[in-house]
Amino acid sequence: MNFEHLIQINDPLNPLLDPLTREQVWQGLLLRVERPQLFVAGLDNCTILKREGDTLERELDYGVATVRDRVTLTPTERVRYEIAPTEAHVGGTLTMTIEAPDELQLFLRFEYSTTLPEPSGTDERQTLEIVKSAYREADIDTVRLIRQFAHTGDLPDALH
Repeated sequence: MNFEHLIQINDPLNPLLDPLTREQVWQGLLLRVERPQLFVAGLDNCTILKREGDTLERELDYGVATVRDRVTLTPTERVRYEIAPTEAHVGGTLTMTIEAPDELQLFLRFEYSTTLPEPSGTDERQTLEIVKSAYREADIDTVRLIRQFAHTGDLPDALH
């Protein structure tokens, strides 16, 4: 399954939306890499197994299930998660890219590619739509938390 969507971070036509800088969004994405428990429901623990340049290997504990992933950083632009498949968890990739089509607008693009098969029946299509909706809601929540951390100043200096 492949799925992508955009969330607008800065909208010059919406005065109710406090703008963020690219750096603030980047720091929020780094926080999600370093402390994913703040962003991912059901995640009990994250252990960083290895750091090498702009790549991290992590082990994520969801109760009795353990997932491994590799995170690749392209500073101030992109975070790519490569999730290894297990018997209990679908594998795939998630890429979060900061996009700025001009100096006033800022977006965060979420791109998913999973090992879920393309649906062949009505039930499978409905299940796939539920999965996409869950991804979208989780991403909206990620942006909400990034905004919260950016505006309260609660971004750890260690992530710079």
